[in-house]
Amino acid sequence: MSFIEKLKFNADGLIPAIVQEQSTGRVLMMAWMNKASLETTLATGKTHFWSRSRQKFWMKGESSGHVQKVRDVAFDCDGDTLLIQVEQVGAACHEGYQSCFFRSVGAGGGNVSVTEPQLETPEAIYGKK
Repeated sequence: MSFIEKLKFNADGLIPAIVQEQSTGRVLMMAWMNKASLETTLATGKTHFWSRSRQKFWMKGESSGHVQKVRDVAFDCDGDTLLIQVEQVGAACHEGYQSCFFRSVGAGGGNVSVTEPQLETPEAIYGKK
């Protein structure tokens, strides 16, 4: 039995994947994978996901060039969440930040603060829309 068969995909056939920069431990993003995107990720060494909003398969960096080179794929004790360690090339966030988690709110729920510099603007990455 392959490890994929041991995973617990939700009713839509998806499993959450947390993506982490291997060298720093920084959480870069969270996205959804289906069986095909996980298999393609393992086969190519680059992350592939399922977009729930666009209802399509996609490779991280396919339009931006900011690919994620897979270094390790782990799964939690329940088999219902993946942790993918990568070498990130460029910004992980489509808004041009290293991580999608670039905003923070203190414990008191006060003001939102940006916690890291923007590496590139979305216009520089994707062009003007």
